Amino acid sequence: MPRFLEQTTTTLRRLAPDTFTLWLLGTIALASLLPCSGPTAVALGKITSFAIGLLFFLHGAKLSREAMVDGLTHWRLHLLVLASTFVMFPLLGLVMKPLSGTVLQPDLYVGILFLCTLPSTVQSSIAFTSVARGNVAAAVCSASASNFVGIFVTPLLVGTLIARGAAGGSQLDAILTIVEQLLLPFLAGQFMRPWIGAWVDRHKPMLKIVDQGSILLVVYTAFSESVNEGLWHKLSLSALVTLGLVCGAMLAVALLLAAWTSRRLGFSKEDEITIVFCGSKKSLASGVPMAKVLFAPSALGMVILPVMLFHQIQLMVCAILAARWAKRPG
Repeated sequence: MPRFLEQTTTTLRRLAPDTFTLWLLGTIALASLLPCSGPTAVALGKITSFAIGLLFFLHGAKLSREAMVDGLTHWRLHLLVLASTFVMFPLLGLVMKPLSGTVLQPDLYVGILFLCTLPSTVQSSIAFTSVARGNVAAAVCSASASNFVGIFVTPLLVGTLIARGAAGGSQLDAILTIVEQLLLPFLAGQFMRPWIGAWVDRHKPMLKIVDQGSILLVVYTAFSESVNEGLWHKLSLSALVTLGLVCGAMLAVALLLAAWTSRRLGFSKEDEITIVFCGSKKSLASGVPMAKVLFAPSALGMVILPVMLFHQIQLMVCAILAARWAKRPG
């Protein structure tokens, strides 16, 4: 019985929301009770844009070129991860189109489609791969490449899949905006890495603060705008529960397809673990800044809500998977 209680406690601990998720919930509550507007919203918008630029600059300075080169030999693995991220997920989003206007509100379905266009996570994909004793070097390369490719591919997919809700302009305009606000700071960080890379590596908690702080700023301004537009009058508790179930079903399909495909193609267990974690996850850190660039402020609340729900579900499920794989013999 004590062993059973210990296992139950461990499982419940893994399912509990992490600290950052609690901060996200608190930020949504703050925006719901005290939404910003007028000059305050304009000022926060400028601060948020600066924070996002700083975030991508630091990510560029942090990314090791040596790690990228070391992982390039696993090109079949990287192609499979990219196909899962930017082909399988968008197709899955299109398959769910009948849910729009029936099971899901149309605005939430737009958020689901946006979720399907996003790159993989970096930190958590690598962390879970390491815990599960997978191919960590390949995970570093694959997750990093996914985020770099996503800077170009995500706006193209958004322009192709989402006919409405975008901030306006052509796909080229969207790409140019992404390049200006996200890619250029990233490349500047890469250029500066020989001089500041070691300092950034020693101050990783600072990067985490900028990372999470910029997301919280975007979430607060986005939900403030949506609350001012009547978000909670349009969104019911049943709609949130349904959205959570849809996100959970999407993650389950992605995990199963990634595992099945990697086995059919003859990958080792270590590579399979990397493919499953890198190919099934979606980046909240990249998604929220991209949504701010690609969508009108009034639409942001509904658009990023599926991303935030999927983020928490993937953390809980992947934590359990990683722990189980870590116990395998060999």
